[in-house]
Amino acid sequence: MLTQDVIVVILAAGKGTRMRSNYPKVLHFLGGKTILEHVVQTAQSIKPKKIILVYSSQKKIVFSNIYNIPIEWVIQKKPQGTGQAILLAIKNISDDENVLVLYGDVPFISLESIKKLQKSKKTSKISLLTTKIKNPNGYGRILRKKGKVIGIIEEKDATNKQKDIKEVYSGIFIAKRKNLKRWLEKIDKKNKKQEFYATDIVSLAYLESNFISTVQPLNYEEILGINNKLQLSILENIFQKKQIENLLINGVIIKDPSHFFLRGTLQHGQNVEIDTGVILENHVILGDNVKIGPGCIIRNSIIDSQTNIQAYTIIENAKIGKNCIIGPFAHLRSNTLLDENVHIGNFVEIKDSFIKTKSKVKHLSYLGDSEIGSKVNIGAGSITCNYDGINKFKTIIGDNVLVGSNTQLVAPIKIVKNTTIAAGTTLTKDVNTPCLVYNTKEQKYKKNWIRPHKINQK
Repeated sequence: MLTQDVIVVILAAGKGTRMRSNYPKVLHFLGGKTILEHVVQTAQSIKPKKIILVYSSQKKIVFSNIYNIPIEWVIQKKPQGTGQAILLAIKNISDDENVLVLYGDVPFISLESIKKLQKSKKTSKISLLTTKIKNPNGYGRILRKKGKVIGIIEEKDATNKQKDIKEVYSGIFIAKRKNLKRWLEKIDKKNKKQEFYATDIVSLAYLESNFISTVQPLNYEEILGINNKLQLSILENIFQKKQIENLLINGVIIKDPSHFFLRGTLQHGQNVEIDTGVILENHVILGDNVKIGPGCIIRNSIIDSQTNIQAYTIIENAKIGKNCIIGPFAHLRSNTLLDENVHIGNFVEIKDSFIKTKSKVKHLSYLGDSEIGSKVNIGAGSITCNYDGINKFKTIIGDNVLVGSNTQLVAPIKIVKNTTIAAGTTLTKDVNTPCLVYNTKEQKYKKNWIRPHKINQK
């Protein structure tokens, strides 16, 4: 059982110059979330007493990405190493607190490995997360004597012999605050980078005759950090591979796993089928027997069972009912709500609209700020003119209305049910009685007009 007797310190004050970016390294995206969000959410999962985040600049930008998470902010105005950062973070906490140190640019650390670290801390003054790797370049090396940890040497300060050591330090550790403070106050900047290395506390702990325990992560990938765009790309590939493996194991059909991207979370039913080149972002929910065609982009949307999303359709912040057919090349924008058995076709764009059951918008049309009844047919090239350059206005269309091709509905406007609008008509006034509406020089009405019925052809 995890207890709440721990304070998490997340170090995120590095300038990230190797990212060659004008915003903080930890705010680059990995799998649909910022690198920092991955770390913070893992920290939250252990239910700590407090999360302390050390930053150096651009708090507003960092805060905007994790604003909904309770965090204590500590600024490191002039970064002089991890040792200084930790000392600043633990300044106002009590001596008896256990401090877990994580890094804002090491996103894959797992809850399971943190549990192991917490358990190991019970038998030592400090517990380190270490692992052995074939190519240890870039990592601090673990120094041992007769099997016991006696220190850590940073690669830039290591001898050639020390560089051959395969056991490396992740930077992640847990120790009690009173010990941590004592060790940190003794370290100096006598190294090639002229910084206060937090790693120096390990040798100080050893000199006090303390036992230093080590635990290994579940896998090597957990300690991978991100310092440049190449490393970000490598971790993105690792993340996607894991996501895809989980989806395949759980029954999702992914026709081309090497060209599918999940940049967020996917909740799915049975027999979901996803074709090549599909991108899912934020939180997506797919019901049973949903089919996603090639090249589709779906973000933060719900698609109910039996619905078919055809090729190269974009859906964002929308909710789609059962048995719908969407696309190809459709664009459903924010606040689109479709009832069951709705058909949206080629090159149709919809936003801020509710379309009721069995209605069709099949070709080259635009519906914005509208409410469309059931069994409505919108002809090719028809649009709602919802914007006067300043304000947005609503179009309301009743059930069983037929809108002819190339029709313009100038909002605000209401069309009563069972109305037929002739092709090429521009409507500027409400239609309150079922009729045929058409334009010559002005809007005309033909009462008691009967819509043609389909003729059975042999």
